[in-house]
Amino acid sequence: MYFSDESIDKFIKEDVPYIDLTSLILDLAGKKGKIEFICREDAVICGTEEVAKIFKKLNINTVRYLASGSKVQPQTSVIEGEGNAENLHIAWRVSMNILEYASGIATRTNNILDKARQVNPKIEVFATRKIFPGTKELSIKAVIAGGGFPHRLGLSETILVFKQHLNFIGGIEGLIAKINEGKKNTCDKKFLVEVETIEDALILCQTGVDGLQFDKIAPAELKEAINLIRAKNNEISILAAGGINEHNAVQYAQTGVDGLVTSSVYFGKPVDMGTSIIQR
Repeated sequence: MYFSDESIDKFIKEDVPYIDLTSLILDLAGKKGKIEFICREDAVICGTEEVAKIFKKLNINTVRYLASGSKVQPQTSVIEGEGNAENLHIAWRVSMNILEYASGIATRTNNILDKARQVNPKIEVFATRKIFPGTKELSIKAVIAGGGFPHRLGLSETILVFKQHLNFIGGIEGLIAKINEGKKNTCDKKFLVEVETIEDALILCQTGVDGLQFDKIAPAELKEAINLIRAKNNEISILAAGGINEHNAVQYAQTGVDGLVTSSVYFGKPVDMGTSIIQR
């Protein structure tokens, strides 16, 4: 995942708009030190590459780091660097925030994927675009580090028809009239529709759509729907969305869906990181 210099500068500038007043009044300039971030729990690490870029911006030499996606146990050192004490303190909090929040997303993604694949080895986990504004780059990287994929990076890249769209085109019947022309205009993309009932799904699975996304359907009902749909169209992709999380991922994976669409990976506690800054 590419992060521009502008993004890295913005991370730093947000926390240090002018000076580090504490380091200034303590006269830390010129003193040499070492910084190390240690993960205090089982986790999937993410954000170390961006922290290394922050180090470089602040003339801190990165001694070593674990790549994003690495699984670690408690008390594992994930990145360390050496440089001037004042720069180490500037790097401290912004680096910890990146590591803790990104690793939290990566860990939750991986937990859902691991549980789902215990009962459905081919299933994928897709994270929605329900991301807090301004954090998209780190959030998407964290999802990928955890083994998932972004569901939609934005409105410009995919076709996903919701009931809100149907309100303007005459419902399911109006959509069916537009599918062939729509697919011809975007032949390089898949045409997906979100459905809330088995009846709509059974109609649409025979109209040429490439995929169906079930929203807020209970696992037992979803499994029944999938069996009926596969009997009519065994090539169509089927996704489950709406309230899917670590606690119900197994039940949804058992239905036979191709993928789980979730926002839950973005919401939860950060991974607990400790920081050591010492003089050299």
